[in-house]
This record gives sequence, structure tokens and C-alpha cells, in this order.
Amino acid sequence: MKKLEGKVAIVTGATSGIGLATAKQYLAEGAKVVLTGRSQDKLDALKNQLEGEFALVRAEASSVADSKALVEKTVEHFGKIDVLFLNAGVFRLETIDGLTEEIFDEVHNINVKGPVFTVQAAYEHLNEGASIIFNTSVVNIKGFGGMTAYSASKAALRSVVRTLAAEFGPRGIRVNAIAPGPIDTPIYGKHNVPQENIDAMASNFPSLVSLGRFGTSEEIASTALFLAAADSSYITGAEIPVDGGFAQV
Repeated sequence: MKKLEGKVAIVTGATSGIGLATAKQYLAEGAKVVLTGRSQDKLDALKNQLEGEFALVRAEASSVADSKALVEKTVEHFGKIDVLFLNAGVFRLETIDGLTEEIFDEVHNINVKGPVFTVQAAYEHLNEGASIIFNTSVVNIKGFGGMTAYSASKAALRSVVRTLAAEFGPRGIRVNAIAPGPIDTPIYGKHNVPQENIDAMASNFPSLVSLGRFGTSEEIASTALFLAAADSSYITGAEIPVDGGFAQV
């Protein structure tokens, strides 16, 4: 039997990278999957790439109204929810002298407010034994210049995981996080600084990783599958680093 046979999963930020890789693994393991993204064109382009039962829902990650609509459409299509992978996020690189209120608010609205209120919207529609998974980052325990807003948002999510694990525990619902290290993903291209600055930052990462390379979206997806399935039935409140040793050694 497939690991997610008959389960209903939502994957936010699923038009590329980690989200898309995870959605594909969930589908391969028998889940009915709702994929979100902010671009309808990118969502439409997925129709011929996916196999299985799925729905494509345009949703802006920072919008509470979109989160409510996403959950309503999921329940309408497939019924109650078993897996919620809160993957959508934005990366910004800005030193403190250039950090603006607008950038700070954008990062926290997408990376923190959006996931929290998506969970709230899903609260009454989560099956007993459901799994909620947040995408955090190793930057919540390791400091890098220029990442004040981004790192703070991921540290906030780590705290949210602990809090919600305590709240949802009596319902048998698990809440965990994946903390990626340097991953070869399009998020590095969604930034507010010149590409050469991103390239310079990224070029230093492999030398700091024990395994000597960037990770792949599929490696994060495999961990997201583990946390979604019964394999992780006694794990909650945890954050699993998938970083090649980047923040561990």
C-alpha cells in the first residue's frame, strides 16, 4: 500500500522547487494533492506535468482571505485534510542599513503570517492524526549577514511549530518543521539585490557543507513525505535539518 493512500494534502508554493517536488512525491504515494501558487500561468503549466488526483488553486501566501478560500476549495474537492505542507516563502537579502519596513513586512507576511493563518483556516477541517509541516531554515540557528528579516521569520516559524504541537497534540495531530540548508531551488532568484551578490553568497556554501554540495528539492521532498506519513507517527514539535551538515558540524 502506498504511504499516503487516500490522504488529502495541501502544498503551498508548489509551482517550482521544493513545493513541486513534494507534491509529485505525495501524488506518487497515493495522496490527493492541492497545489498553490501566486501565478495562474505557472499553475496552468503544471497540468501536463502531474499524475494522479490534484487541484490547482491560485493563492497569495500572505493573504488570509486566500488561505480561507484555499481550504474551502480543498474541502469542496476532496474532503477533510490530512497533510498541510506550508512551503511557500520569500527570500530577501538586505543588510541592516538597507532594510526597509516594506521589505521586513513583506517577508514576515509571507513567511509567518501566511502559514499561521492557513493553519487557522484549516483548523476545523483537519482529520485526527493529520500532519502539519512548516518549511523553516537552518538560518534560524546560524547567523548570516544580510538576512535579518529572513532569519527572524524562520525563527518565528520554529517557535510556532512548538506552540502548535502543544495545541494540536490532544487531537493526535503532529506539527513539525523541515530546516533546509543550501538547496538548489528557484527561491534564490526571488530577491531584491543584483544576481552577482546572490552568486557570491551561494558560491561559499558548498565549502561550508560537510557533504560538499547543494542539496536538491527532491531530498527535502523525501523528508516532507516522511513527516506526512505514518513513518513519523511519534514525532511532533521537531525540526529536521536537511542541510548536508551545514549547521550541524
